[in-house]
Amino acid sequence: MKSHCLEFSEPGKVVIRVGPAPQPAADQVLVQTVYSAISPGTEMLVYRGQWPANVSTDSVIDALSGSFNYPLSYGYCTVGQVIAAGAAVSGDWLGRRVFAFHPHQDLFCSNPAILQVIPDDLDDETALFLPSMETAVNLVLDGSPLIGEKVIVVGQGIIGLLTAALLCRFPLAVLSTLDAHPLRREASRDLGALKCFDANDPEFFTALGGVPGQGGEADLVYELSGNPKGLSTAISLTRYSGRVVIGSWYGVKKVDLDLGSFFHRGRVSLVSSQVSSLAPELTGRWQKSRRLHLAWEMLRQVRPSGLITHRFSLADAPLAYALIDRSPGETIQVIFDHQPADSR
Repeated sequence: MKSHCLEFSEPGKVVIRVGPAPQPAADQVLVQTVYSAISPGTEMLVYRGQWPANVSTDSVIDALSGSFNYPLSYGYCTVGQVIAAGAAVSGDWLGRRVFAFHPHQDLFCSNPAILQVIPDDLDDETALFLPSMETAVNLVLDGSPLIGEKVIVVGQGIIGLLTAALLCRFPLAVLSTLDAHPLRREASRDLGALKCFDANDPEFFTALGGVPGQGGEADLVYELSGNPKGLSTAISLTRYSGRVVIGSWYGVKKVDLDLGSFFHRGRVSLVSSQVSSLAPELTGRWQKSRRLHLAWEMLRQVRPSGLITHRFSLADAPLAYALIDRSPGETIQVIFDHQPADSR
């Protein structure tokens, strides 16, 4: 048996490295991957060569620890089944369906302590959305939406869509979403966002209550577009003393902000949100385990597997990344199906 692992060899290029099947150590299990998902945000920064210098690949995921240098394996949405266990691991692990924060690889070894057992009532494709849903939960926690507030989500990629799906469950005055791509606006409506605006429409700013130089009507705006211009848009749509939660990571892309008109006098708060940590003011009551448990529950309620727009074999990985890079409006969630072609 051989192992196949996706590797970013240089910006704009991915290859599949073939090697011998790994053998689990005494305290490890061997996982055979069924599906893995491409992160259209962070992972595409790696593909495009937009990762900032001197920033580690990840500070909390064991499989991604270390400095950033090409070539490298990157990814953190993997679902599979335990097919072998080391001598020190309970045999109960054999056959379990698990989620792993692990790069795209069809066979890999892991300490079972860092695997997430998939609940029996969730299918494998739904489980793929665990990291994205956990991020959405974290964004909602950081934004602290209140009853009767007006909220806008800028960007309806997978994170924006899941965040909007959670916000739809709050008794807000109004929830509006903004995106340039029709496919994503349609998905936003399907998830419950009744007011979805086209970012390419010159009238969207006025329609969302914005007044040039005077801010807008939103109490809370989420910037989740991944586009640096989205942050200026978010600030300009926020009302006096409102807050903007920034979930986008722009990598090396520079942000040009207008902080000289409404922002200063408007007392707008900018909040950085990143899923690797919880807001300090929440840590007396919230732990990552509680957040993760809630993410599983939200997957049960939202059932986001319908957001998968494309499936590729791992061998066709170059086509998958090229599609996301060149035609983002055609995709929402792209996944790899690691199963043999005759068993799909």
